[in-house]
Amino acid sequence: MKILVFFAHPDDETMLAGGTLALLDRQGAQVHYYCATHGEGGEAGEPPLCSQAQLGRLRSQEATCAVRALGGKSLTFLGYIDPLVGGDGELGAYTHDLTGLSQQIADILSQQKPDAVLTHGSNGEYGHPGHILTNQALLEAIKYLGKKSPAVYYVQAAFPEHPKPRLANKDNPAHIIIDITSVLEQKTQAALCHRTQHALFIRRTSERVGHKVTVPEVVTRLESLHRAYPEYDGGGLQPSTPDPLFALLLSSGAAKLCP
Repeated sequence: MKILVFFAHPDDETMLAGGTLALLDRQGAQVHYYCATHGEGGEAGEPPLCSQAQLGRLRSQEATCAVRALGGKSLTFLGYIDPLVGGDGELGAYTHDLTGLSQQIADILSQQKPDAVLTHGSNGEYGHPGHILTNQALLEAIKYLGKKSPAVYYVQAAFPEHPKPRLANKDNPAHIIIDITSVLEQKTQAALCHRTQHALFIRRTSERVGHKVTVPEVVTRLESLHRAYPEYDGGGLQPSTPDPLFALLLSSGAAKLCP
């Protein structure tokens, strides 16, 4: 099975779906990664590991390290510029040309002919404009391709026991929940690759518990997917006739379908 993943920034692939992607690789899938930006508008670490001007190059190297840890077959950057985070923490989208981005993604899908695509949820996890844009562009690409489109899945689908409710896409109910314990070491190693983001990874949890935690402590063991296309209607996801991607995850013994 050939799978493409589209995310907005380096580290999204790991923190939002790293365990699932590592598990798919272990089950024999070929996973290819696409990242819209080099993450040049984000944080550089505490203390900073580089200047803002150097951040895009360093985060690209970190993403390469993470994709290797997850078993990915390739990593491609789409070349968009990640806007600087505003002084009040305001986040922005990396382009206003939805049509151009959608066509670029459609061209990639036409050339690569994957069986499945994974991307951000429709709520952008915590509402990040760049995540929402990536989701919308992929949906437009799917409309353009029509019957030639691969199946599409959203990460961080919502379910009651979600380990980080802030990241759950509330409008995308989970169709499958994956226990990634068997590949937790790979996901953790991928998270450790993203050194510039470590302070960001642990900040909220450290504030909540009242002391500084480590990156391995915030790497979650449960992940989830929502099948967005073809639209889930209750059919084709039963154990007897499973969705091909779900079948691959179920065969690992680490996943369960949601009722």
